[in-house]
Amino acid sequence: MSSSLRNSVQRRNHKERGQLAGRERLGLLEKKKDYLLRAKDYHSKEKRIKALREKALFRNPDEFYFKMINSKSNKGVHVQERNEELPAEMVQLMKSQDKNYIKLQRNISKRKMERLENSVHFTDHGDAAPKAKRNKHVVFVDDEKDSARFNPVKHLDTAPELVNRTFNRPRMDTLVEMAKKTTQQLSKEDIKEMKRERELKVRELASRKRREDGLSKAERELYIQQELQTKGARKKVGVDDDGLPVYKWKAQRKR
Repeated sequence: MSSSLRNSVQRRNHKERGQLAGRERLGLLEKKKDYLLRAKDYHSKEKRIKALREKALFRNPDEFYFKMINSKSNKGVHVQERNEELPAEMVQLMKSQDKNYIKLQRNISKRKMERLENSVHFTDHGDAAPKAKRNKHVVFVDDEKDSARFNPVKHLDTAPELVNRTFNRPRMDTLVEMAKKTTQQLSKEDIKEMKRERELKVRELASRKRREDGLSKAERELYIQQELQTKGARKKVGVDDDGLPVYKWKAQRKR
């Protein structure tokens, strides 16, 4: 019989033997490939232990180096201590470099925030910039009754969502015309996608403003640490709004 005919004849499928019913508590039946992995791991550990024993056997009892003193283990974890502190000039230089890096990141973040604000027209929202100084729109009325009945939406003739804006606040007729034009040109999916992109940009702008607050706090903290390393008597007089200490230096007469 030729080899092609021999391969075309149906053969018996040899299945792997499973675990016996009485030994199911022991888990799956170990095959040869499982044994090879277990044996390889066992022999590798055995070789490492043998090498460590030989290293300990041929160790010089008079051997000494300073790392024996400067390093130790704490609950089985190796801990290494520095044998000397950095000089004050080096620490001050490192802190000044950190301060310059934070200043660079703040400048990059500010430029990105300006681009986002220009794209979404969100520079004047209530929650976006709580510490920023907002412009005021003062409306004068005749008496207190008119003040109680005053409706800013009706007075400004705009949508309720646009009342807090100081610019780019179109009137209702302009909004209606814009809505007609956009609905004719854009589909519902396009409008939904535009809204989603705007929400993402607004969310990114809020997160960048929170990051800006954190960077400014870190820069002020580095400035305080840098000033504390200089000479002169000082006294802690309190804590600012961000929890950073406030120091007052004693006035010295200049020569």
